[in-house]
Amino acid sequence: MSKAIVVHELGGPEVLKWEEVPDAAPGPGQARVRHTAIGVNFVDVYFRNGTYKAPAVPFVPGHEAAGVVEAIGPDVTEVAVGDRVAYSFVQGSYAETRNLPAARLVPLPDDIDDRTAAAIMLKGMSAQYLLLRAGRVKRGDTILFHAAAGGVGLLACQWAKHLGVSVIGTVSTPEKARLAFEHGCEHVINYVKESFVHRVHEITHGEGVAVAFDSVGKITFRATLDCIRARGLMVSFGQSSGLVPPLDITLLSIKGSLYLTRPTLASYIGTRPELLETANDLFDVVRSGVVKVKIGRVLPLAEVADAHRDLEARNSTGSMILEP
Repeated sequence: MSKAIVVHELGGPEVLKWEEVPDAAPGPGQARVRHTAIGVNFVDVYFRNGTYKAPAVPFVPGHEAAGVVEAIGPDVTEVAVGDRVAYSFVQGSYAETRNLPAARLVPLPDDIDDRTAAAIMLKGMSAQYLLLRAGRVKRGDTILFHAAAGGVGLLACQWAKHLGVSVIGTVSTPEKARLAFEHGCEHVINYVKESFVHRVHEITHGEGVAVAFDSVGKITFRATLDCIRARGLMVSFGQSSGLVPPLDITLLSIKGSLYLTRPTLASYIGTRPELLETANDLFDVVRSGVVKVKIGRVLPLAEVADAHRDLEARNSTGSMILEP
């Protein structure tokens, strides 16, 4: 037996229960990983509260972790016992140990430590696909990035700056504004104190941004459309403030023939070559110092409910890590 966080009913952070679960030998194509560091992400909240549907209830939440391979099942060629590995977007990481498909594991380079890996696999690979493949930003572009001091935001804004992109970030507190400036933003807007639409048009001299990245959702989506230049792109990749209301797509034509996409990381790392290429791009920018990783808080796995409360109150900055 080992211990894990189990959700028996959907609801608030209080439904995250720390309890014993049975261990099983890895099956064909599987590896058993003993976790050393586990990432916390807003998608975990969505599954816990029912915004996203879990495959079954009860379930072990969590989508990102690093650890060591303890055992492998038949027909596994991707990893070996003793390998340091990390993964993303395979539900069940809030556990001391677990089995998962070996093809979803990424071998860790010696110069990427476990905490860093757990902090960047989901958020950092999200930054990669958002900027390079969904948003297709290029040198000279100006972009808007909401929640610039969050886990994805701090990584993406640094990466965008390295690509020659001018980043306008939005935040909700002076402390988050300082962090955003330190992590790649050329301009930072505290949307609690001023209209981000007005400021974006001031900064861009009325033109608007080439791409807007919005993980906040309900309270920012409509206004963000007013920040985008003609034929620009809206990348809506989350809803921390609530689901985006239904949209009449003629609004996109009224706002200037805008493009809209609602991507998810899973669609961009669906094959093993895509997974490894995305992870290696990420490791390269972290290794070179282009992207610096901020770990805002480290908690015992058993106290994950506190991490969820911080996320939902939008009190967190950078990445939060759980340790078994």
